[in-house]
Amino acid sequence: MATGVLGLGSGQAASLNSDLIEKLKTAERKSAVEPIETRITKIGTEKTTFSTIEAKVAEFLETVKPFDLFISGGVNAFEQKGATTSGDSVTFDAADAKSLSKGFTSVDVTQLAQKDVYQSNNVTEAVKNAKINQGSLVINGQTFDTTNKSYQELATEISAKSGMIASVEQVGTDSFRLIVKSEETGVANKLNISGAASQALGFTTDGTAVNATNHILEAKNMVAKVDGVEYNVASNSLTVDGLKITANKLGVSSITIADDTSQLETQMKNFVTKYNELLALVDNEVYNSDSALDDKSSIRSIMTQIKDKLFGSYGPSSDKSLFNYGVELDKYGALSLNTTKFNSAVQSDLSGLKDLFIGSAEKKGLGTILKETVDEMRYVGGTLNSYQSAMANRETKLEEEKAKAEKALNAKYEQLALQFSSYGAIINQMESSFSGLKMLIQQSTSGN
Repeated sequence: MATGVLGLGSGQAASLNSDLIEKLKTAERKSAVEPIETRITKIGTEKTTFSTIEAKVAEFLETVKPFDLFISGGVNAFEQKGATTSGDSVTFDAADAKSLSKGFTSVDVTQLAQKDVYQSNNVTEAVKNAKINQGSLVINGQTFDTTNKSYQELATEISAKSGMIASVEQVGTDSFRLIVKSEETGVANKLNISGAASQALGFTTDGTAVNATNHILEAKNMVAKVDGVEYNVASNSLTVDGLKITANKLGVSSITIADDTSQLETQMKNFVTKYNELLALVDNEVYNSDSALDDKSSIRSIMTQIKDKLFGSYGPSSDKSLFNYGVELDKYGALSLNTTKFNSAVQSDLSGLKDLFIGSAEKKGLGTILKETVDEMRYVGGTLNSYQSAMANRETKLEEEKAKAEKALNAKYEQLALQFSSYGAIINQMESSFSGLKMLIQQSTSGN
C-alpha cells in the first residue's frame, strides 16, 4: 500500500527548504559567475606583470637620458666637465656646466666687499628702555623722529626701511648698543647718518662728521683680478664665462676646467644592461604560454620599436652605427660592450660618438630618438598607455558582467524560494487530507 499521496511520503514538504536552494544556487554560480571572477583575478595578475614591464621600461629610459640632445635639468654625457682647483681664497660653482669655458682661470682677491656698520655709544638697560627724545636721526635721507621712542622701537622703525638693518645688542654687563648696518655690501650701499639724534647716540661727532670710533666697519667693494682683468664690485661674488666665483678671503686661487669623459663607459654599460633586462623580461612574457598578458603583440611592439631605432644609422651622413663603436649583438639579441673598442673611440673619435648618440636638432642621434620613442609609449595613445587603458576597460566590463550575473542568479533563486514555499504549503495540505483518508480506511478495514 502507498504511504503517501501520489507517492509522496509524510513530511515531503520539508525537503523543499533553503538548504536545497543554496545547493542549487551554488552549483549554478560555478558556471555563471566564477568564470568571470577567474578572468578578473587574471587581470590582477596581468596588472602586476604589466607594472613590472613598465618599471623596466622606465629604468631603460633613465639610461637613455644622458644621451639625449634635449636633456632637461642637466648636461648630456658629452657635456660633462671636470675641474681641478688650488687655493682657498675663493670657491667656484656653475649653474650651467654647458656654458663653462675650458682652460685655466686664476683669481687674485686683494679686498673683500663688506657692509657699512655703525654702533651707538654704550648705554645702560635703564637708558635703553627709556625714551630717547633727542630729535631726528637721518639715515640715507630717511628721517626718524626719536621723540617718545625707546632704542628697540627706533631699531624696528629703521629696519622697516629698505637698505638698512638695526638691532639693539647687549655687549656687556648692563651695556647695550644700537647697531645700524647697510643691508648689502659695497660702497654703493654705504650709510650716511646725520641729525641731532645721531650726535646724541654717538654715530657722528657734530651731527654730520662721522665718529670714527663708532664707525666699526666701512663699506667696501670686492677688488679682484680674474685672469688679469680687475673687478671692483659691490658683492663678494661675480660670474665670469659661466663660472661663479665667491671670494672668502684675500689670496690667489685657480681652477682648471676640462671635458670629463670618465663616466661614458659606465653610462654605456648601464644602457646595455637595462636594455638586456628589458629584452629578457618582454621575451619571457611574450613567449610564455602561461603569461597573464592578454595582448602580447602590443608588449612585443615595445621591443620592436626600440630595436628599430637601435639598429639604425646616424650622424650627418647616416654612416654611424652603434655596432661601429664596440657594441656587439649575440644570437639571442642581447647586447654586450667591448670596452677596449669603446674607450678607444672615446679617445680618438669623441665627436663621432656624439654624432651617433646625441646628434643635432637637424639630425637627431640614437639617444635623442630613443628618448622620444620611449616617451611616446607612455603618452596618451602610446603603447604602454593604451595597454593600461585597455586593461582598465576590460576589468570594468568584467566587474559589470559579474554584477549582472550575480543579480540574475539572486533574482532566479529568490523566485524559486517563493515557489518552493507555495509548493510546500500545497504538499502539506495534501498530506493532511491524506492523513484523514488513511485513518478512515484503517478504521473500515479493522472491523473486518
